[in-house]
Amino acid sequence: MLTRPVTGPSFDKPAVNTFVPPSTASARPAHVIVPGPEVVPPSAGTPDGTDPWRADAESAARGDRAAFERLYRAHTHRVFSICMRMVGDRTKAEELTQDVFVRVWQKLPTFRGDSQVSTWLHRVAVNVVLTNRKADGAGKNRAVNDDEAIEMTPARAAFVGERLDLDGAIAGLPRGARRVFVLHDVEGFTHEEIGDQLGISPGGSKAQLHRARMLLRQALSR
Repeated sequence: MLTRPVTGPSFDKPAVNTFVPPSTASARPAHVIVPGPEVVPPSAGTPDGTDPWRADAESAARGDRAAFERLYRAHTHRVFSICMRMVGDRTKAEELTQDVFVRVWQKLPTFRGDSQVSTWLHRVAVNVVLTNRKADGAGKNRAVNDDEAIEMTPARAAFVGERLDLDGAIAGLPRGARRVFVLHDVEGFTHEEIGDQLGISPGGSKAQLHRARMLLRQALSR
């Protein structure tokens, strides 16, 4: 089992930034280790435009845990931010971040290098969040048929008013609108791709994006 941090994370980063990957026979890592400094990839700054994390990804796929730790330390804050924006709950986002890196460790041998490592890793994160939502019984169509899809509740409005920043406003969106906004405007998925992932039509995705942007404008104008 993973150990849980004693104190909660800041809004945009998890409580730890180093990680011991699981053995191939284990579903979860054994423990989380002490946070370390941010890692710069050995090939960072190369002029040829190559992926600076490709070598570490290939090494990690062969079982190199030091290479995997570098990937984790470099990308964990971004993955946590994706999870946080999609679920709007810090504790859940922290759990999902750990689940994402378990999944990354398992899936790295299948990574073919068709995209940047960071792009592939972020898509794994999105898929883990969506799979978790389905397992929790959220239901695909809840993205459209959200009872809170039009107006923010007073509690949400108060939360957004206190934070007065984009991440806080995104967290205050209704679930369906938030998921579509993150997938489209943050992660760059098309409405067709979002429709496939959420089980809604492209038109439904566009409607949710319109609602999300409208609510964000309202929240950030306060």
